[in-house]
Amino acid sequence: MGVSLLQTVFLLASARQAFASCAHGTFLSPRAEDGSVKVNTFGYSGEIGPLNWAALAVENGACNTGTQQSPISMVAGTFNMIPASDLQIDIPDFNEGTEFENLGTTVEVIAKGGTLAFGTKTFELQQFHFHLPSEHLDNGTSQAMEMHMVFQSAAQEIAVIGMYIEIATDNAGTPSVVQAPEANLTRRGRPERRKNQHLRRQVVRSTGPTVLLETVLSQVGSIATPGTKVATGPVIMSEIVNVLKSGSFQGYMGSLTTPPCSEGVNWLVSTARLAVTANTFNGVRDVIGFNSRFPQNTPGSPNLLSLSAATPPAAAAVVEIPGGVLG
Repeated sequence: MGVSLLQTVFLLASARQAFASCAHGTFLSPRAEDGSVKVNTFGYSGEIGPLNWAALAVENGACNTGTQQSPISMVAGTFNMIPASDLQIDIPDFNEGTEFENLGTTVEVIAKGGTLAFGTKTFELQQFHFHLPSEHLDNGTSQAMEMHMVFQSAAQEIAVIGMYIEIATDNAGTPSVVQAPEANLTRRGRPERRKNQHLRRQVVRSTGPTVLLETVLSQVGSIATPGTKVATGPVIMSEIVNVLKSGSFQGYMGSLTTPPCSEGVNWLVSTARLAVTANTFNGVRDVIGFNSRFPQNTPGSPNLLSLSAATPPAAAAVVEIPGGVLG
């Protein structure tokens, strides 16, 4: 794929307001100058959940009205296949360690350098954080977890690499390549043709755990309380870079997956996967619980919440159970 496709995929629009964990550490949501950890005020259920994010702040309107919202189901016609060779990913190992913090809505690792470059654009890595279960669906199927690597350019543009995280089937596996199932068909019953759709979408996975994830996430119990942080040991980012380079990317223009759901975000969902042990997964789940936004409509289509609000509710019969109590 040439630079022209990359320029199309990464045609950026800057969103200026946020209190989002997805963009924490960027110009949208700067870190506190005193080093304290900001605790988010939105959530994933009840009155502070995704169905009501737009009511939490005036700048959250895109959550209910935006037509390029994320996450989505990665099915045929929604993304462009981008070979890893078209991107330059340079992230040094954090040999001196870094900080691992709890934002209340996710746990996050602060980056100590790293760039993502394509064409004439360069983005700097700000942080990576985790969602459980995955926010993006792989052809309609959720995965155990998803890691988001958040990058920012000097022009205040945002790019995010998404990586699915699976449960390791053994503790010392080696990477393997398997052909992904065929993507879903369009409503007309045939795949929609997109640029570079001829590239084979191969899933690269390892049966063993990812060392970096085990190193970092093994400390999640130390930051179980929102607003806390802990210093990590060395974080070997070269492991992640090598995994990314072994696969390809599914690119599309979307949004932050947290309030204010700002659009103009460049998404690159990797076909290369990471893995954690079952014990590590359980430890993360115990701390962050459920923190995934529901899948959004196909990019360019009406917002699902707008559609719901515009549709008059159908009259429903109320069925009463004798006694009023289920035993």
